[in-house]
Amino acid sequence: MKDLFEEFKFDRKARLRVSELGAFASDAVIEFVLRRTPRGEGTDKKQIPAILSADLLIHEDAWNTGHTSFHRIPLEKAVPGETEDGAALFGRPGSELWRLIFDFKKLLPRETEDGEGLFYYHYAVRTDDGVTLILGGERPVELGRLENFVGERQLLLTRPDYQTSSFFREGPVYHIFVDRFRRSGKSPVKEGAVFDPDWDGGIPQFGEYPGAEVANNVFFGGDLWGISERLGYIRSLGVRTIYLSPVFEAYSNHKYDTGDYLRVDEMFGGDEALETLCREAEKRGIAVMLDGVFNHTGSDSRYFNKEGRYPDPGAYQSEDSPWFHWYRFEQFPDKYECWWGVKTLPRVDSADPGYRRFICEKVVKKWMDAGVKGWRLDVADEVAEDFLDDFRSAVRSFDPDAAVIGEVWEDATDKISYGKRRRYLTGRQLDSVMNYPLRAGVIDYVLRGNAESLRRATEGLYRRYPKEASDNLLNFLGTHDTERILTVLGGEPCGDRTNEELSTLSMTEGERARAKERLRLAWGILYGLPGVPCVFYGDEAGLEGYRDPFCRRPFPWKRTEDGADADLTDFCRAVGQLRRDEPVFRGGRFRILSLTEDAFVYAREPWRDECAAVVVAAVRQGSLTIRFPSAVCSLLDRSGAESDRFTLRAESSGYFRLPEGCDPEEIELIFRE
Repeated sequence: MKDLFEEFKFDRKARLRVSELGAFASDAVIEFVLRRTPRGEGTDKKQIPAILSADLLIHEDAWNTGHTSFHRIPLEKAVPGETEDGAALFGRPGSELWRLIFDFKKLLPRETEDGEGLFYYHYAVRTDDGVTLILGGERPVELGRLENFVGERQLLLTRPDYQTSSFFREGPVYHIFVDRFRRSGKSPVKEGAVFDPDWDGGIPQFGEYPGAEVANNVFFGGDLWGISERLGYIRSLGVRTIYLSPVFEAYSNHKYDTGDYLRVDEMFGGDEALETLCREAEKRGIAVMLDGVFNHTGSDSRYFNKEGRYPDPGAYQSEDSPWFHWYRFEQFPDKYECWWGVKTLPRVDSADPGYRRFICEKVVKKWMDAGVKGWRLDVADEVAEDFLDDFRSAVRSFDPDAAVIGEVWEDATDKISYGKRRRYLTGRQLDSVMNYPLRAGVIDYVLRGNAESLRRATEGLYRRYPKEASDNLLNFLGTHDTERILTVLGGEPCGDRTNEELSTLSMTEGERARAKERLRLAWGILYGLPGVPCVFYGDEAGLEGYRDPFCRRPFPWKRTEDGADADLTDFCRAVGQLRRDEPVFRGGRFRILSLTEDAFVYAREPWRDECAAVVVAAVRQGSLTIRFPSAVCSLLDRSGAESDRFTLRAESSGYFRLPEGCDPEEIELIFRE
């Protein structure tokens, strides 16, 4: 049978087409429309078996409970011309429609108003030749044939009151590793710290091999005062949010070994420096987000106090310590649970009520009163569910528009952690997550032309995520945990090289030039996608570096001020300002117009608000000429030139604002090798 099956969806309450989505509020009423369209040879109606019935079969995810039950709901045959509802929107000459109007409350226990849950479904279509077709798959609209029911469509139901931060989606994020961004000279070198004065040429302290024990006590002197001194530069990149690596008192330079949650480290400038940064950033329309490390503390902390640096007895010293119940000891005091076996990072029992109260009532209050606008939660996979519930509730009680973003490396809608299915994005725990799948998809596409990888990481992911979460995804190409993106795109693979070799390995001029072209292409793709683009400090200034700690070199201010890599900085600035200024990027629809190994073209169109649509084109190889039905504005062309035809060369991108009434489907794409 040579026919095409497609699924369309229409939100009956909001009066919106929502075909590209697969996550909805649990009180939504959705009209499902199944369309069959003959295609290809042999499309004579006599040669196509007639559909006798079509059913939707839906069941709850069984991972946590071990059992499930199916709901079988029949669809009715629809005639587009006789309806004024969703089915009329999706009719096509020669096609056949079947529809179902479904209230999701029927899937919830006692039809509650505020339920949530993960479900899967497929279609069973019976034809008059005795065949039953099982249809599903994860494409937004097109349905595929399933074998043994593998590949059902995912449906995520969220709480009806699920709302995510509006400020966070307004513009790009700048991720700063505090010790390496800017040295003000105002902060002291504390006892136990080693100061490296070689800002421009120093190599971060490293172990003999990955995972080897390292003191991490060598500092380059970057602090929060230094960040305040460069807010003008940060603002010029279009930045709306600064995301800081941990700032609380700790022994190490990375501060993931918290020593005191209620004090900013003196080498970063102390509490006053953070309060000043929040205040001065707000004047420039920039918010500050902290890195919340609540799965573990440092062994050298007020709470564990293994080194005895603090006056009060910690959990390591006494079972009578007020913090003893925060930790788990196999054999007191030396055998204790720690993060990934790292003895300097004893793991906290984040389900402990006393610990939850301390973080949610004292820590959150102090720093949000100081001006902090959001939190990124370190290793969210390892933090207790009750903690996440309480934490977001506490944050929202202080600021209803604050953002809570979780570190989750996989698809967060069906993530399994420690044997349990998690519920990050159903309305109680997170606004959204770090988008590692997109990073992988963009890199795979830019380097190897893998179009399907990029398709899965964009429209595939956006189908599975709630739209509220998709709009707040933290989209990035590099972080403090990954190789520098410039090195990924142009450097030699690290292979089995030692840390000693990697510490001085850098690209040739030719490799750098190629890597910079690829990075501009990758940014051209990234900045227009749903979610919030994030730049790791120094990527825009051409920093190289292999795995941690070599990705954490100091910002190259001297080279930047001398104009080195200005082309990279200027491009980052251009797309950053564009992302901040164009309203459609804050929540518009996403639609792929063309995706091949040669070029990626997509549209961002208004969702509810009235604003201009934008078409984004990124050419990987060859050239692409785009013909528009009328003159449009090229947003990356600073002259503001308008034309009905633009040509993009290999490894370049373009952003085009469409006039009112221009349908992206009317655009003509002409590719040449």
